[in-house]
Amino acid sequence: MVKRALTITTMLLLMAVTVAISSSAAEAKAKMQQKAFGKTADGQAVDLYTLSNKNGMEVAIMTYGGTVVSLKTADKDGKFDDIVLGYDKLEDYAAGTSYFGATIGRYGNRIAHGKFSIGKNTYTLAKNNGENTLHGGLIGFNKKVWTAKDVSGVAGEAIELTYLSKDGEEGFPGDLSCKVTYTLTPQNSLKIEYSATTDKETVLNLTNHAYFNLAGQGNGDILQNHLMLNADRFTPVDAGLIPLGELRKVKGTPFDFTTPTAVGARIDQEDEQIKLGMGYDHNFVLNRKSPSLMLAAKVHEPKSGRVMEVWTTEPGVQFYTGNFLDGKGAGKGGKPYGRRTALCLETQHYPDSPNHPAFPTTLLKPGARYRTTTVYKFSAEK
Repeated sequence: MVKRALTITTMLLLMAVTVAISSSAAEAKAKMQQKAFGKTADGQAVDLYTLSNKNGMEVAIMTYGGTVVSLKTADKDGKFDDIVLGYDKLEDYAAGTSYFGATIGRYGNRIAHGKFSIGKNTYTLAKNNGENTLHGGLIGFNKKVWTAKDVSGVAGEAIELTYLSKDGEEGFPGDLSCKVTYTLTPQNSLKIEYSATTDKETVLNLTNHAYFNLAGQGNGDILQNHLMLNADRFTPVDAGLIPLGELRKVKGTPFDFTTPTAVGARIDQEDEQIKLGMGYDHNFVLNRKSPSLMLAAKVHEPKSGRVMEVWTTEPGVQFYTGNFLDGKGAGKGGKPYGRRTALCLETQHYPDSPNHPAFPTTLLKPGARYRTTTVYKFSAEK
């Protein structure tokens, strides 16, 4: 009888735990907000999903471009601000050229001369950056409407976005099935998981192009932000910002952020690479020792106290200081975005990897699955 009583008690406890987990998942699903965000020029409906956690943090993601439209975090005094650049209207995203908050594909960053080869086959891409292809071409993933699914659970509120890129789109080979999952965790992290399969050999390099200003979007420049990059080397570029193929040491150069350094401390130095990028617009080679998540970068904004850590499974990160922002047009709330009013930390494989056999490969074959993860973790220091 004692044994039977214990068994019944154990079963009841298991049932209670299961109910609690189910209730938590149901509660998370119930909280997520969804609303219409307009229609594209060809009539496709676009939705905006707002994820939140128990700490008051919120992130809004729209189906157009798989775009992070807003991200609200607390400063050292508990005040919440939106810390990513963007627009109030869908039309501005459609007309924009800065890729604010967008999912980038098929290939994040540049491919030289819009060409690459796989075996004996050479593929010619759409050129949209002088003689080069940038961020997937003329109509990249940032201009596509993704299909959304609420996949919230005990790990946090989450949205799954899927898109089928057809064989030949922008010149890339293969039908590519893509999935990007955004999860807002209870620990104030935005986790981005990328997954894809193909029916033909292709190249792939997915990333997110969020522009961060930890003082709040539109609130001054980012030159006093202190940045640490876990990278002893970077890939120097030519005048078209195409890698030369060299992995150059950062020591003794303006590119050494191995210890926390103000972004603006050396951004205007007399350095050839600084001049070519009009500041920082370079891929940094992470000090990777294993394929697991690693701390790639850390940013601290002194006035607000906000801290952002970037963790990733990728081999590189593109550090960009908004050098081409010109203040024309209005961002969210009518705020202009001038030069160097935000920074990007785009986790990625290296630019132009398909044309550099010595770089980590971006080749994806049929039967294999592309998987990468990046986590943006937020906190504040007094």
